[in-house]
Amino acid sequence: METWLPLLNTALIVISGIALLVGYFFIRQGNITNHRRAMLTATTFAALFLIVYVARFFLIDTKIFTGEGWARAVYYVILISHMILATVIAPLVLITLYRALTRQYPKHRRIARVTLPLWLYVVVTGWLVYLMLYQLSFTAT
Repeated sequence: METWLPLLNTALIVISGIALLVGYFFIRQGNITNHRRAMLTATTFAALFLIVYVARFFLIDTKIFTGEGWARAVYYVILISHMILATVIAPLVLITLYRALTRQYPKHRRIARVTLPLWLYVVVTGWLVYLMLYQLSFTAT
């Protein structure tokens, strides 16, 4: 469980990010129906990520980053910015989604312009944290 659960979690958030990009592509093409589907898919996979993340927190020990020197500094800059923006993005996603589903399109567009890049940043930095913790090995420099 300690090896596949973090991978599953990362896969869920990466799928969410891919759906975000697909949704952005569709709205730029004026395809509202597929935009909505993609964004609901992104939200669903982000919610699944959150469920698995919380479960993982209770089921397995937290992995500590073992890198030193510049790698440790880079890791913590990525991790701290990721954690702050992950906390901020949750309510932004809910507000953005609510405004779309209640047909408040001008308000939806305004907040979506903020939500999308922040959400993508959280996806990418989450993937980087996973890579640095579980896939890359660092030595002291």
